[in-house]
Amino acid sequence: MRWFCVLFLVAAPLAAASSPWQLQVPQAPFDYEGPSDIVTYTPLETAQQDWSLCVAYPHLKDAYWLSVNHGMVEEARRLGVSFKLVEAGGYPNLDRQRQQIIDCVAEGVDALILGTVAYDALTDTILQIAQDIPVIAAVNDIADPGITAKVGVSWVEMGAAAGRVIAQRHPKGSPAVKVAWFPGPKGAGWVQFVERGFHAAIAASSAEIAVTKYGDTGRKDQVLLVEQALEEVPDLDYVVGSAPTAEAAVSLLRTRGLEGRVQIVSDYMTHAVYRGIYRHKILAAPTDFPVLQGRLAVEFAVRAIEGSLVHRQAGPVIFPVVEGQITEAQLSETLAPASFIPVFEFSP
Repeated sequence: MRWFCVLFLVAAPLAAASSPWQLQVPQAPFDYEGPSDIVTYTPLETAQQDWSLCVAYPHLKDAYWLSVNHGMVEEARRLGVSFKLVEAGGYPNLDRQRQQIIDCVAEGVDALILGTVAYDALTDTILQIAQDIPVIAAVNDIADPGITAKVGVSWVEMGAAAGRVIAQRHPKGSPAVKVAWFPGPKGAGWVQFVERGFHAAIAASSAEIAVTKYGDTGRKDQVLLVEQALEEVPDLDYVVGSAPTAEAAVSLLRTRGLEGRVQIVSDYMTHAVYRGIYRHKILAAPTDFPVLQGRLAVEFAVRAIEGSLVHRQAGPVIFPVVEGQITEAQLSETLAPASFIPVFEFSP
């Protein structure tokens, strides 16, 4: 059955307290590429007390992290805990994120939830912090030392999900198609993995990567990169990359009269990407359920503080969205409501 939600900017109400979550759990913690199990996970009813959390994001420049923030607010409210949020303003800002988490933790918190800007460049700082409080990695993968638990999905699989959209349309032996590939910022904790998955998925297809453009996931950066790719390879068939890449490509292709001739695939989901899929401007995108990841990161942090962690690593089961095929329940775990604005400090 196909599910279409015309209110694509408004997510359905979140699941009731303590409703089980379907999660993917690696059999070996911190191993995204080994075997995993799908488990039914029952979250805590409530926290033992009002714990204080420090939460750090790479940025809030696209709606993905806004949706993560929404999930964290809802779960903090449900469990009865507090948090303070800091955001680095972009993936190039490693030193800023380092200082932000040092200062935030110094205010006296019970756990750190970290969406990192870099895979292994913060290890020394994390090891220091981890001597005193649990550190939960959220969304972006990070080097293991000092990390108590990880919440996230395999970005290898996210890249592969985007690549399979093209591979299924253009199997090996069919006429070649040219792809412009926008992996994201070099050095970010997810980019090397999304690249590996995407390249593997299109290896058995007729797709050729004609141009690759790395850059921060801010919209302005991606507009410039997409413009450059269109100038360098005027006969492109596909633009594939991050949600801001896809969002930028929709308007640029329309302006250049290329809408419909050049197709767009995103490797993750935001409000604008879903709107583009619903309106047939974007072919597809996988969702890794960022609202649910936000919820899970807070729940894991509380369990880590209280010594009741069930799993050291878990994340939602990735779901490919094509032609708006998504249920309201899935949508509520993917997108924050249209009225939601970032919450930097929360107390129950």
